[in-house]
Amino acid sequence: EWPSYFSPEKLLKGINLTVSEWVRPSPKSAPTDSKAAGLYMICSLSKHNAEKKGFDDALMLDYRGYIAEATGANIFFVKDTELFTPKPDCFLNGITRQTVIEIAKKNQIKVIEDHLKIEFISNCNEAFLTGTAVEISPINSIDDYKFTDRTITKMLIEEFNKEVLN
Repeated sequence: EWPSYFSPEKLLKGINLTVSEWVRPSPKSAPTDSKAAGLYMICSLSKHNAEKKGFDDALMLDYRGYIAEATGANIFFVKDTELFTPKPDCFLNGITRQTVIEIAKKNQIKVIEDHLKIEFISNCNEAFLTGTAVEISPINSIDDYKFTDRTITKMLIEEFNKEVLN
């Protein structure tokens, strides 16, 4: 068994993120589509700084100012009934991320991969992380932005569990 990145109690409430002062590098500066030790340093520093401030994790922007990912997981947002996720052009296109996209499409949920500015999240009703260690983890807040709905997130968790537990 693989232990969850966040405690079960924390997952029920949703995790809280803050925007990191560090950014994900340009693909011209490092192999950003791989798990490379040098790239983890930025994320480790960001996560530790977030925890010192009372958050669970940090949201990483990319070198252009677009939303990239959390420190060790990909990120999704739900706006109305559509699923939005950053284009993985300077971070790892995770296997769990790809699986969630497939599940969403199978369930007639429109998936939009795009460059998203931080202001985009103010109109979103749900947010969650995906990754091997986090599976699908609901986000409660990113700084002052709150996400209280879990309708699509819960459905995706149920479908994901059916898919991976078979």
